Amino acid sequence: MNINAERLKSTLRELSQIGYNESDHGVYRWGFTDADMEARRWFLNLAEQEGFKCHMDGAGNVFAGIGDYHETPAVLTGSHLDTVPAGGMFDGALGVLAGFEVLRTLKENDVKLKHPVWVVGTAEEEGRFGGMMGSQALAGVVNMDWLMSAHDADGVYLKDAMAKHNLDVMDVLDAAWPPSRLKAFYELHIEQGPVLFNEEVSIGAVEGISGVFKWIVHLKGKADHAGTAPMNMRSDAFMGLADFAHEIERIIAEDGTDKTRITVGKVELKPGSPHTVPGEAIFTIVGRDMSNEVMTDLADACRKALSAIARKHRLMFEYEQVSWLKPQSCSDKLTQIIEKSAKARNLSCIRMPSGAGHDTQFFSEITQAGLIFIPSVNGVSHAPDEWSHWHDVEAGANILLDCILNSAE
Repeated sequence: MNINAERLKSTLRELSQIGYNESDHGVYRWGFTDADMEARRWFLNLAEQEGFKCHMDGAGNVFAGIGDYHETPAVLTGSHLDTVPAGGMFDGALGVLAGFEVLRTLKENDVKLKHPVWVVGTAEEEGRFGGMMGSQALAGVVNMDWLMSAHDADGVYLKDAMAKHNLDVMDVLDAAWPPSRLKAFYELHIEQGPVLFNEEVSIGAVEGISGVFKWIVHLKGKADHAGTAPMNMRSDAFMGLADFAHEIERIIAEDGTDKTRITVGKVELKPGSPHTVPGEAIFTIVGRDMSNEVMTDLADACRKALSAIARKHRLMFEYEQVSWLKPQSCSDKLTQIIEKSAKARNLSCIRMPSGAGHDTQFFSEITQAGLIFIPSVNGVSHAPDEWSHWHDVEAGANILLDCILNSAE
């Protein structure tokens, strides 16, 4: 049995037009924006038109499926529908629409399975408000305090972003699935790295997922005239940021591993005038590693470095930890099923870690969870030129089909 590759390609292309930007060719479906919610409605309409059960929960997660998961534990598959700003067409969307293509294939072939099969398009996975809210809600690991205080780097609160779309943030607490409702979870995703592409391997069977922490940092000095303030008398917030950027390689060398990543990804200087010494630098720090202990060491090292830099430049240092997601192992049983499926289809396959976070890491807390990678051309992701070859998309979707059939029998 095989999925319909041309139909999957057409569906992916259709979804990619929601939030598409003509000027930079990126996809803009940042969590709980108008485009993101349009994509969720589009998915539900598609599922309804094709005769599947479907609904949206209080967290904004959208579902479509076959069978009743209230009576028999379900095999769930999917990924996220939101994107980073100027993202690509495959990240997240592939896992949702490949899962939907599996549903279509099962229906067309009148396949009878012991367990229900459902697809989820999770909400707010890309971390606009910190974490992976949709899958965290399904795993039951969000709380009221976080929901009421969560905000993005521009100061927009999660509760307000949801209210704009007639969603009540408190309903997120009702989205949790009990472990008894699930038999297994599978996610198909592009690798977002160069390993599979460079080594010409078709399938990655993921063993574990990197942890990640996110900070919003404020370095506060004094705005001053760029022409009259002597260099040695300034409290220049940008110089503090620049010094920290130079410290990143040292921090990784001393406290990290070959799996460590530290990134300053968003920067704002205030007051933002070409003729004014910046009085404040606001920026994000995102740290990743496969070890929670290493992540703790990295966070401590960043804090110490920023404190020392603040003293050097006469700055005040403050930071907010927006999220801390621990590393997570995937189910060895499901990883073996992925490997066996690849072998049966004569596809090359390797076991590998994931440096990026995925919904799978939260589903791992409530069920057996497996993560399937396909190659990303040149390892590019989170950018308009993100691409995966259609033959790899087809191969990954067929592996997903095999795995779901195996677990749902």
